[in-house]
Amino acid sequence: MIALLLILIPLISGLITFFTKSERDAKSLSLFASILTLAVSFAAVYNFFDASQNSFDTPWLSFIGARFSIGLDGMSKMLCLLTGIAFPIVFGSVYRNTYKRSNSFYGLMLLMQAGLMGVFMSTDLLLFYFFWEIVLIPAYFLCSGWGGEKRIPVTFKFFVYTFVGSLLMLVGILYLYSKNPEHSFALRSMYHVKLAASDENFAFWLFFIAFAIKMPIFPFHTWQPDTYEQAPTAVTMILSGVMVKMGLFAVIRWLLPIFPEATLHYSNLIIILSVIGMLYASLIAIKQDDLKRLIAYSSIAHIGLMCAAIFSYQQVGMQGVMIQMFNHGINVIGLWIVADAIETQLGTRKFSELGGLAQKSPTLAILLVVMALANIALPLTNAFVGEFMMFNGLFRYNIWMAAISGISIILAAVYTLNMIQKIFYGNTSIVTDGAVEISNGTKIMLVVLVLVVIMLGIYPQPMLQLTNDSVQAIFAAVK
Repeated sequence: MIALLLILIPLISGLITFFTKSERDAKSLSLFASILTLAVSFAAVYNFFDASQNSFDTPWLSFIGARFSIGLDGMSKMLCLLTGIAFPIVFGSVYRNTYKRSNSFYGLMLLMQAGLMGVFMSTDLLLFYFFWEIVLIPAYFLCSGWGGEKRIPVTFKFFVYTFVGSLLMLVGILYLYSKNPEHSFALRSMYHVKLAASDENFAFWLFFIAFAIKMPIFPFHTWQPDTYEQAPTAVTMILSGVMVKMGLFAVIRWLLPIFPEATLHYSNLIIILSVIGMLYASLIAIKQDDLKRLIAYSSIAHIGLMCAAIFSYQQVGMQGVMIQMFNHGINVIGLWIVADAIETQLGTRKFSELGGLAQKSPTLAILLVVMALANIALPLTNAFVGEFMMFNGLFRYNIWMAAISGISIILAAVYTLNMIQKIFYGNTSIVTDGAVEISNGTKIMLVVLVLVVIMLGIYPQPMLQLTNDSVQAIFAAVK
């Protein structure tokens, strides 16, 4: 039942939010629902309930063998916890912002949370696809309804990319179902489907392209920077902090165990594409004058490393990916909160128009420095352990791949330190001369994230223990 609550709380609250009369009611209800969902996520992670509450299974589309089957293992718990943390942090950080048709905005946000929870818990492939699409629908309306000036063409591009990927995945699902003698979409049943080499290679690409678009990795990434720039910042936080993890999660949960031979066959190609994407995105980030676009390209580089580590097929690298999915979500949401605070107060995100902001808002400067250093995986920050383990996995796979991808660490330090210097240090500009300290609400949200960064940087063991069984299960399934 606890697993079902993680979907029902945001789903029901989101539907109710659509009918609220005032903006205050919409904000309060969405914040309360997200905090309640977070509490349930914590309860699931720390096993406050009987283990039987971690799953739910009932007939759904019985005539084709599909069931409404959800469950929580270590990886699902970790990603549901990330989703649970992200939404109250996002709602709290933008609480003072005003949105037209606020009831629809917050209602769609909660529906997206329900869909994300469903994706991370589904143990039926058709149900997984159902929730995958549920996430896309509110994301599309949020970007097109509340985005920037270029939101319509940008959102259309985003929709076309993700919808084409979804159609390819649907074809792959139906193809797998046709090859399954049990006529079932169940996770374990799909793991035992036997395919000829040519069939496996064909189906592999149907799924992988869908997942690669969602992550995204090179060359399927072109929708991402524009979408992150034009989407309202609250939506961008969820897109980059949580939604991109759908692709990584799907590769680990579905792709590797179902197509082990094809994965091994194409792993080198995919790692090369991932490393190209890391370097390409990092070099472009260095040239950016827009804070949102810099964070967007930085995210592409980080996701590229995670994808490369997955396909290195090393347990240490996979364990690193597990905890880095969580850590990247925390870090990138913190960076987006800073970007939103700057844009909301000063009306610009351009480095060329900023400068000296530390003199006006020292608290924001300190908090950004911590989040930025976590973004480049400085020791004692949360990202260090996961990144070290991922590079370890790449090193064991191929020393040259590890060495080339390691260049991205230097590039990340360049664009991150440049960002800090251009925004916060030097002389104030005309724009920043009248800046004031950030609001208490923004401070609280950033302080919470900074504490998570430091705690997991000093003691990452709880996250490692949480996901260890999932890593073992994945490698057992692909043997």
